[in-house]
Amino acid sequence: MSEIQVASRYAKSIIDLAVEQNALELVKKDIELFVGTCRENPALQAILKNPIISLEKKANILDGLFADKLHKMILSFFHIVIRKGRSEILYATAKEFISQYNIIKNVVKATVTSASPLSKENIAQIEDVVKQATNGEIILSAQVDPDLIGGFILKVGDKQFDTSLSSKLNKLKKEFENN
Repeated sequence: MSEIQVASRYAKSIIDLAVEQNALELVKKDIELFVGTCRENPALQAILKNPIISLEKKANILDGLFADKLHKMILSFFHIVIRKGRSEILYATAKEFISQYNIIKNVVKATVTSASPLSKENIAQIEDVVKQATNGEIILSAQVDPDLIGGFILKVGDKQFDTSLSSKLNKLKKEFENN
């Protein structure tokens, strides 16, 4: 079974248990803390993936980092996964948990890339349009790419809307080349 499938199943188990214990929001915050810590410290991910480091040492490292910060259920889950020799999937499981949480809560991540920084009003307008289209909560991140020349590229989930001038110029160039 692939790492993604295992991580997905473990994440579903955590969600089910958190819902059962009425602690879904608390668990989500804890998982986000774990994911953020792993992103900021690639050495932690390397330790969890390293088969040479003992299972006990991995558990002690996680306890040292998170014992007073994470819900007991999450720490217990980490210990179970480590005992089973699957510590390499903890990070993937945490990311999958956030993805499944977002699906359950109808949270949509979107990214808008523009040629120049967008004003707060523009960002609010884009959020409103995406909110109406998806009927969900929006997490919008804005990026700047001067190569776009003008316009923007909006990515919502697996869809992309490209209104950039560079894209239109490339299409026009291809049309001229074909004719």
